[in-house]
Parts: sequence; structure tokens; C-alpha cells
Amino acid sequence: MGFLDNTTQTIDAILTKKGRELLARGNNEFKITKFALGDDEIDYGLYDVSHPDGTNSYGAAIENMPLLEAIPDENQIMRYKLVTLPKNTVKLPVIKLASSALTFTTANEQQIISPATTNGNDGKGGYTFILHNSDAADLFVSAGGGVEQRGGTVPVFLSDADRKRSTTVIGKVVNIVSKATTSAITTQLTIFGNDSGASQTISVTVSANS
Repeated sequence: MGFLDNTTQTIDAILTKKGRELLARGNNEFKITKFALGDDEIDYGLYDVSHPDGTNSYGAAIENMPLLEAIPDENQIMRYKLVTLPKNTVKLPVIKLASSALTFTTANEQQIISPATTNGNDGKGGYTFILHNSDAADLFVSAGGGVEQRGGTVPVFLSDADRKRSTTVIGKVVNIVSKATTSAITTQLTIFGNDSGASQTISVTVSANS
């Protein structure tokens, strides 16, 4: 990872394998239809309202911070994406769940997860559900719990080892089904609002069972 010179306007882009393929074909096949903005590099604690040069200099330290160069690993960059909310929004969207923790005592035990977004709406894009350890349970989109269309990708803050064990589904309502395990497993379920940008994480515990 490196830093870009912020004294000039720079666009630093990395194309995916699919993007390079479309660009090589020509014929206008490579088209950017969606993009995301983030402020990973910004430390808002540097905003100094006591700056001796007055209000125009309150954000000087922030404006002079270097920018990160583009890298293709979403675990390292674009972790804090900017979202567009309706005009006059005064509160950030929050995902509400019926329970702050899930506990399973036997194999094949089921629980329905039906999130609701306050101060926002995820009725169209639904939610992205990420179970960090798929050894604990399976995730299934419940009947009628699908989404109309999928939005952009969401940030995933998992280590490489955890990503290999994780499972992800997209929908409005999901069913989580515990697996058989000889030792207790405690993991997490992270839920992202695909339209609102809100997120919520709860613990999932599966007791040892036969």
C-alpha cells in the first residue's frame, strides 16, 4: 500500500480480471454503471476549531492528508463507504433485530432473522448476511425473502482465514440452521443494509451436540 500525491487531482484505478476482459474487447463493452466513495484515510479528529488562522483553516490538516492508492482488497480499502440518504435526514439508519444474540443447543435448530431498518429503508436491496464461521450453521434465504435487485458490494472486515470459513447470502429474511458439532462454537453474524449502508453484528453460539 502506498500514498498518492494530493497536490494534484489523480484518478488511480485497478481493473478486475473481468474489467480488463471487457476493455480488451472494445465496442463500448466496458462501461462504469456504479461506483462507491469512501473516506478511509480521513481522521476527522484533526478538525481543529481552535486553529489560530480562523474558520477557513479548521480543516487544513484533513485537506493536506495523503490519499491511499487503489488496491483490490476490500478488506483493506473502502471499508468506510459514503452513502446517499434522503434530504433532511437527521439520523443515521440503524438495523434493528429481535435479539442481540442467537443460541442453538441442538443440531438442525432453526431461527428466522428478519431485520428492520429505522431512519432508512432497505426494502428494495435487502440485506447482506455474513456468518463468520460456517462450521456453526447454514444460512438460507426464507421463502418470499428475496430481493428485487442486488446493489453494490458491502465491506467485509474478516481475516483471510475467516473469509474462507464464512458464508454470505443476500435477502430480506433468512433462516439460520445450526449444524452438528462436537465442540461449542461461538461466532458472529454481520448484517449490512444494501440500500442504507447500516450494519449490525450479533453473536451466534452453537452448543456441542451429537
